[in-house]
Amino acid sequence: MDGIDTKLLALLQENAELQISELAERVGLSTTPCWRRVQRLKEAGVITKQVSLVDRKAVNVAVTVFVGVRTSHHNQKWFETFRATVEAIPEVVEFYRMSGEVDYLLRVVVPDIAAYDAVYKRLTASIDLSDVSSSFAMEELKYTTALPLGYVN
Repeated sequence: MDGIDTKLLALLQENAELQISELAERVGLSTTPCWRRVQRLKEAGVITKQVSLVDRKAVNVAVTVFVGVRTSHHNQKWFETFRATVEAIPEVVEFYRMSGEVDYLLRVVVPDIAAYDAVYKRLTASIDLSDVSSSFAMEELKYTTALPLGYVN
């Protein structure tokens, strides 16, 4: 990847609906070479998908809960069951295996505490967990889906 690819990625992260002609103009290319570069980035898996970001408040899931999970089970069979349980809960929008004090971290979006309680019950009814700790975000101070591109080689 070169500087033009990086500029294209920055522009597309900001607005994936930009027309090729607009992208080309902003990066100093004609449309065909610009289109080829975007296609190459897609084929290489650098651009994984294009989506529409939805306002959480508009769809009534404005409450964000960070859920730390600890377990005493660390075998593959347990993990596969846990993963399937988490993937079946649409309110879980992010899921990570962690180092440190918790084994897994989930980001959950719900309309209110009662809805989170239902998610919690689904999570704990399906799998043996040692500890589940929930923290409710009081205020969103920064949120972006754009990745920093300053590390591109």
